[in-house]
This record gives sequence, C-alpha cells and structure tokens, in this order.
Amino acid sequence: MTVVRAPTRRAVVAGMIGAGAALAMPARAASGPPQFGTIRHQFTLVQGAYPVPPVAIPALAGGAVDLAAFKGRLMLVNFWATWCAACRTELPMLDRLAASGRSDLAVIAVSTDRNRALVPPYVKQLKLRHLTIGFDPGGLVSRVDDAEVETPFALYGMPISFLIGVTGKVEGYLTGEADWLSADASALFDYYAGGGR
Repeated sequence: MTVVRAPTRRAVVAGMIGAGAALAMPARAASGPPQFGTIRHQFTLVQGAYPVPPVAIPALAGGAVDLAAFKGRLMLVNFWATWCAACRTELPMLDRLAASGRSDLAVIAVSTDRNRALVPPYVKQLKLRHLTIGFDPGGLVSRVDDAEVETPFALYGMPISFLIGVTGKVEGYLTGEADWLSADASALFDYYAGGGR
C-alpha cells in the first residue's frame, strides 16, 4: 500500500522559488537574433538607426576608412581609447577575429583618443596586426549622446561595439568588453550575414 503525504511547506516554497526563477529568466525570442552578451551587458537592438555616414575616418596605416564602402558586408565597429582598461582586454580579441578569415565580416577599431600620438605605440604594444585602426578624436562619426549630430554611433560606454548589417545600418551595439570569438558571437554574425533571418 502506498502512503500519499501532503507536501511540506519547504517543498511548496522551493517549488515557488523555482517557478519564479524560471519566469525571471529571459526567454529566447522565437524570431530575431540570437542572444549575445556578457554578465553585465547584452547586445542591444537598434530600431530605425541612421545608415552609416559616408565619412572618411583617418586610418593608422595611412589614408582613410570609409565605412559606407563596406555596404553588403557585416561590420563590427569598435570605439576604444588607450585609457580604457577593458579596451586593453578586448582589442587583442578583435585582432584575432579580424584574422579569423571570416570574409563576410570587416572589423574596424576606432580610437577616440584626443592625442593621436598615443595610439601607434599602444597598438604596437598590444601587437595588433590585423585590425583596421581609425581615429575619431573630434567625434567625426561618434558622439557622446548629442541629439544634434546625425550618426548611429552614440558612445554609451567604453569600449562599445556596433554591428552593422549588410544593409549598411546599425543592427545593435554592446558596451563593455565581450568575447567576440565565442560561438554565441559567431551565431549573431551568421544571423545578420543572412540578412537578419
């Protein structure tokens, strides 16, 4: 004969906590990009963003970088500075991503340092050999939340990376350092390389 016992108060409370935790977890959308982020920051979608401005950004290697020229490819545009500790961690990872051979992705790292002379020795010290490095000390393409400037690159934090889709518009951004070499990042790139489907 089986004895059926009423649940204890502890079992009921544990069940309620478990159910609450399940409800608090973010659900993966049935459609839309895969989730990507860190413990502190998540990839944030941008709706109705401006297209990338056709502005020539001075390049470390000489000449200029025209972000609009990359239309039809994915771009990961990272804004950084020599004084930023998280940038020191993230830039070598971005350099490895640029060297990964992913032909549908361009990786551009744009320094916001006001003193351009600080950048070449910093890049050399970190052994960055594959990244396209640009300079934007005067806010040519970036802004610190100034509504009068029409640019999709608002610097909400440092570092901050913007993912530009094949249409030439910003799809989303992530503040803080992130593991751009992870399987989750690759899934995000694959999603937007397919036109966001």
